[in-house]
Amino acid sequence: MTLEPVHIKAISSMVSRIDSLSEDDDPEKAPELFELLSELEFEGKVVLKALGKLFRAKVDIDQMSLAKDPFEKTYSCDSGSTNPISFNSGLYVDLCHCSIASTPTDIDLHSKWTMVMSTYSPGTGMVLDTGDWEYFDENEGRASIVKIRPGLLKKRVDRMVHNIALYLSESEHILWLMEKFDEDGFFIMDGPIYPKQLMYWMVVESDEVQIRDDDNAKRILQNYVDIMDHHIANRRPLIGFVKNPEDMQTMITLRKKYSMGDLPWLRDSQFFKNVLSPGKDEGKGSRWITYTNWFLQPNQFYENMMDSTSLVLDMDLKHEFPKEDYAITFFMIFVPSIDVLFKIESPYGITKDEQMRDQITRKVLHDIAVNGIPMTLSKADSLAKIRISEKKLIKGMFKGQKIDTIYNDVRWGESIDDQ
Repeated sequence: MTLEPVHIKAISSMVSRIDSLSEDDDPEKAPELFELLSELEFEGKVVLKALGKLFRAKVDIDQMSLAKDPFEKTYSCDSGSTNPISFNSGLYVDLCHCSIASTPTDIDLHSKWTMVMSTYSPGTGMVLDTGDWEYFDENEGRASIVKIRPGLLKKRVDRMVHNIALYLSESEHILWLMEKFDEDGFFIMDGPIYPKQLMYWMVVESDEVQIRDDDNAKRILQNYVDIMDHHIANRRPLIGFVKNPEDMQTMITLRKKYSMGDLPWLRDSQFFKNVLSPGKDEGKGSRWITYTNWFLQPNQFYENMMDSTSLVLDMDLKHEFPKEDYAITFFMIFVPSIDVLFKIESPYGITKDEQMRDQITRKVLHDIAVNGIPMTLSKADSLAKIRISEKKLIKGMFKGQKIDTIYNDVRWGESIDDQ
């Protein structure tokens, strides 16, 4: 259906009615609430706590971009995925391959690949040739097929198959190469520092998603503990650069603790955008980057389903440091010129050192001022990306399987091979 002028006029009327109700009558509300984050507790647990002094600050983009990079070598990890493919036979498959990029460029590092194909079939009759790493390209790359045990998944199959492929390829690739990083290097992970969705399902008692009983999932969590142990022990900075933060914990806590039923923000990112907004006078043309202090986030993400942000859950995971050293810490950065907010995460074992927090802050602000997002992260994304044509080629390799096409694939004029 094509929208006619009469439809456009009706939509415009509806938009104007909503827009007139959404004007901010109290521009100081967010900054006032920000003061509550110095130490935010709920039911005896610390939800959020400032590391050091609570503050909001800004830096000039031009001046920061001209400043010297605090670290001579930067590394970043990212992975590409086919996204889960389902077949009429009941088989689910996802292929992820991971790469690490560096600035300045290290060709030897860029040429290394780790590929993981994760699979799941609810029945026991599907025969899959799983095993150890298979090396290729003169040992520059390695590949492995892993199988989620039949019967563990009745729901969220696509998501779990994807998580296993993604986090196993990334964690294994980091462990493979992190000893090659320069001692004075800076390491950026794409997204959160932990596989939070997988962590959630590892502790939730569910008969429909029993990934907690899968050896691959346990191996992934141990891998991330080992990565954190290496960086904490050697005092090497490690961050997760979260481009689209989705947390709601702070807003949920403020509503519950202070009975703030009129709080206008659902996501924490919406709140922090208002906190860090430079104001109407500067607008989107602002040449500033605004940011907060660091926060410790020790307890209760995913509401009450997990009681800690530490990677060391109530499982038999080997770790070198106290549980609290694996808790998530973060600070927020807002770029008014593009109206985008980023969350920068790091484990407490690294950021409890004030000097380290300052170094990380300056480094991230510098990278954003120079390139919008860290240049090395863009490199890793480019190296790892699996393009649409390549996904189509990979899907075509499953000659003995027929892809499980649904009506929407036909309805929207796109075959499953083009998604």
